[in-house]
Amino acid sequence: MIRLCRDSEAEAIYSIINDAAEAYKGIIPQDRWQEPYMSKEELQEEMNADVTFWGYEEDGELLGVMGIQPVQDVTLIRHAYVRPAHQGQGIGGMLLAALRRQTTRPILVGTWANAAWAIRFYVKHGFRLLSPEEKDRLLRNYWSIPERQIETSVVLADSKWPHAVSRP
Repeated sequence: MIRLCRDSEAEAIYSIINDAAEAYKGIIPQDRWQEPYMSKEELQEEMNADVTFWGYEEDGELLGVMGIQPVQDVTLIRHAYVRPAHQGQGIGGMLLAALRRQTTRPILVGTWANAAWAIRFYVKHGFRLLSPEEKDRLLRNYWSIPERQIETSVVLADSKWPHAVSRP
């Protein structure tokens, strides 16, 4: 079942994010890795910044989470993670489909350029990579991230974004 996460589930959201983010260790630039990947304080800051988390629940346990955040004229997909033992079962795709129904605005998602599995996931679900120039502009405009993260990230957009281009 996909449902809105409750504030009281911050510990479960934190656990899912950090367990699944272990996949980034050794993949993303070493200077961008930290343990935990997302602190409890950072998670609270995201929630305070209107990132609304939705979760996939099975037998009373949250197995995956994905955030959605309205920013200016777009909607951002934020912090999409599934517990490692449950990856590859379609949970991320179901969460993404549910969040896409939450908005009529263009949807953008940022991820690490070296996270090939994440890029493949979004492309499989109809997103397209944006040009490096567009990526840089969008990351500076819609996200609050350090310059080093901008350098090492990509942005993908759904079909509502007018400037999406396929990756070569």
